[in-house]
Amino acid sequence: MGLTNVWIATLSDGLLRADQVVGLTAHATPALTGKPPRWLLDVTIRAPAGSGSADGWDVGILHRTLIQIPAEPVGAPEALARLLARLDREDAAGVISPQPAGPPSGTRAVSAVRFGFHPFEDDPDSPGEA
Repeated sequence: MGLTNVWIATLSDGLLRADQVVGLTAHATPALTGKPPRWLLDVTIRAPAGSGSADGWDVGILHRTLIQIPAEPVGAPEALARLLARLDREDAAGVISPQPAGPPSGTRAVSAVRFGFHPFEDDPDSPGEA
């Protein structure tokens, strides 16, 4: 991907450059006592993550959560993949913001995720301002 000028807003880790994304997944968290499970939409990035102890070092893949929602985000990874492909073809620059949306019409057990794209050209700040 050539998405060096497209950034994705994460839930708690700031912005992630889109060309670093190598995977899109949705998965449920375990239910805790008194709390229902939640669903996470994650991106996998191409950077190893490691942790170690006296017994050795463990290296795995690094995930960043984009959004947390109450039910399965059916179709959300595919929708984000389509948006990334379109933005790559357009040589776009800007920020993708995942937002929760109401469930699709006629469904109850799924959550919808909408991906807004905010091009840098629409940015009201002039260059050099924060």
